Amino acid sequence: MPIALTPPPIPEVKTLGHVTALPAKRKIICFSDFDGTIFMQDTGHVLFDNHGCGSKRREMLDEQIKTGERSFRDVSEEMWGSLNVPFEDGFEVMENTLEIDPDFQSFHKFCIANNIPFNVISAGLKPILRRVLDTFLGEEEASHIDIVANEAHISPDGSSWKPIWRHDTELGHDKALSITEAREQAQLACDDGSIPLIVFIGDGVSDLPAAREADVLFARRGLRLEEYCLEHKIPYIPFDTFADIQREIERIREDDDKKTGGKGVPARFNPRANMWRRVSSKTAVPRYVVMSPTKEEKMFLWPEAFSELKTPTVEVTEAATSAV
Repeated sequence: MPIALTPPPIPEVKTLGHVTALPAKRKIICFSDFDGTIFMQDTGHVLFDNHGCGSKRREMLDEQIKTGERSFRDVSEEMWGSLNVPFEDGFEVMENTLEIDPDFQSFHKFCIANNIPFNVISAGLKPILRRVLDTFLGEEEASHIDIVANEAHISPDGSSWKPIWRHDTELGHDKALSITEAREQAQLACDDGSIPLIVFIGDGVSDLPAAREADVLFARRGLRLEEYCLEHKIPYIPFDTFADIQREIERIREDDDKKTGGKGVPARFNPRANMWRRVSSKTAVPRYVVMSPTKEEKMFLWPEAFSELKTPTVEVTEAATSAV
């Protein structure tokens, strides 16, 4: 079963500044959204509002995505295309505006100490995200973070900003596919045949494609991803800062170790993934997806069925009903 919606009380832990390596257990891999999750603001919005189309036009374009009038990829290309600023000048406004989660750096040091790969997975542009991490964390520490995002062509004079999309889809980056590929690679690297435990951390509806492939989902408290999880009874763990995530992962490691049989035999099946694997089946569209109130939510949660601009007719099968 997935982790309970409301986890039991967590015992108080010592200051996160003192990082202690935990005993080696089954492989855990962390994936995190960037904008609104690691950083409180959206890097793209900061650029568009200050050096591009402006906040009013950006809000209008965001609304076109939500209503399904235009695809995420199409709107994003217009937003990035509106920029006319050299990269260095654009980065200056981001450096002065962005705020990092106060406990992220401590959490990341915890991941390094315990050999937990931490990956950023984003619909943004990789050169921007890399520069932000290098600046806020330092290049040495940031080098431990793999960024799975879209590449970009940015002209030297800043007159042309063009995303180079990872995937040829309406979303531009199929986050679910990226996590699936990472899971398969990690599983091949496990000599004992164990299945890695995939953790995803996010804040918005656009994180749902990645979240559905995760075994453990963390949603920033009070934002759209948590609201969506509550509306549709999707199991998740709320967090305010990355300190909450660290405490939960420490506990998950302990609980997961107990499920190995108590004799050091690695678990070969992760029951937490059951719900997400059923949801991600291409042959069964869950009822709560079909009934989602906005095109944006349908498109992000179920891109295979809902990424076309014209809403397709979706037949809810018996398998779909049983999958909920």
